[in-house]
Amino acid sequence: MTRAPAKRRRPLRGAGRGPLKIGIACYPTFGGSGIVATEIGSRLAERGYEVHFISLALPYHKSRFSQHVFFHEVVIEPYPLFQSYSPLSLALAAKMSEVAEHHGLDLLHVHYAMPFAASAFLARELVKPRRLPVVTTLHGTDITVVGQQPAFHRLTKFSIESSDAVTAVSRFLRERTIESLGITRPIEVIYNFVDTRRFAPRARRGGVLAPADVPVLMHASNFRPVKNLDTLVRVFARVRERRPCRLVLIGDGPEKARSEDLCRELGLTRHALFLGNQDIMEELLPLADVFLLPSRQESFGLVALEAMSAGVAVVASNVGGLPEVVADGKTGFLRDPDDEAGMAAAVLRLLEDDGLRSRMGRAGRRLAMARFGAEAGVDHYEQVYRSVVG
Repeated sequence: MTRAPAKRRRPLRGAGRGPLKIGIACYPTFGGSGIVATEIGSRLAERGYEVHFISLALPYHKSRFSQHVFFHEVVIEPYPLFQSYSPLSLALAAKMSEVAEHHGLDLLHVHYAMPFAASAFLARELVKPRRLPVVTTLHGTDITVVGQQPAFHRLTKFSIESSDAVTAVSRFLRERTIESLGITRPIEVIYNFVDTRRFAPRARRGGVLAPADVPVLMHASNFRPVKNLDTLVRVFARVRERRPCRLVLIGDGPEKARSEDLCRELGLTRHALFLGNQDIMEELLPLADVFLLPSRQESFGLVALEAMSAGVAVVASNVGGLPEVVADGKTGFLRDPDDEAGMAAAVLRLLEDDGLRSRMGRAGRRLAMARFGAEAGVDHYEQVYRSVVG
């Protein structure tokens, strides 16, 4: 029997009685927050909303034209007194208020408490008496790193409590926010999501990243210290002692040179491929046999979810929000971030048992589709918008 197509709901109405006009502020980076923010905006536009991105540069993956999507660049004007620092928060607030007034925004959705929620508060004050609700999504380091610094602790708490609605990308992050900042207002968990059509299993092509008979271990990140890259390389070295394989590293950042040096020290240079930043992750992830993410902290772990959606088994650390994404023993294995031997053993177990690796890959794909689908995630954000717009 043919299933009838799902009926598309009408978009929520704004003050002008047309579809909501939504401002989205985010970092234009390869990190999870920028990816999720632009995916939310793109899918809202597909639903008929008018979306205005407010950022320092064109957001990640904002490459397809849409008549419902607009981009407003935040420009930090040169001024002699600003030579020693960049007044990003002030420039953001000015641009947010300008876009809100000129385009009649119904709400601002900001990704990261600092500096975006703080700037949104100032913008909301600037446009009074016009009402401009603010939705703040917490992604991780805005709480676990920036928010813990004494200089920013109080401001981070104020920015969160001043928002009209607050969401977090994992239960772990919600609890950490409440405990570390003493937040008493509700924080709703809306998991990051993945486009399961884009990140899908594909036939492994030999010779692209490695010969057909050489397994590929893959890692992707922004190469910061928290990503625990030393452990990643040493785990790879342990695996190679038992079985030929290749490590493919995607991304860039402050720890990249150190990782390359460690590969040279351990005699792994010929077996490790550093690809730098790539915007075709949907093509690269399915080429992996195992995805590795030994982070010392992850508030969610979007790239692990993308790997699962692509049908790849994951070996990751058992910290932060990763246990909410990777089902230990079902879609991959979770180990302590310092357990090099345990991670190596988990990788070897997957490489030596094709059936197990295939089952875990399929289970990861099913979990991604059932729990982390993009449409359900955007539905959830629509509910939040409804609650603040009224």
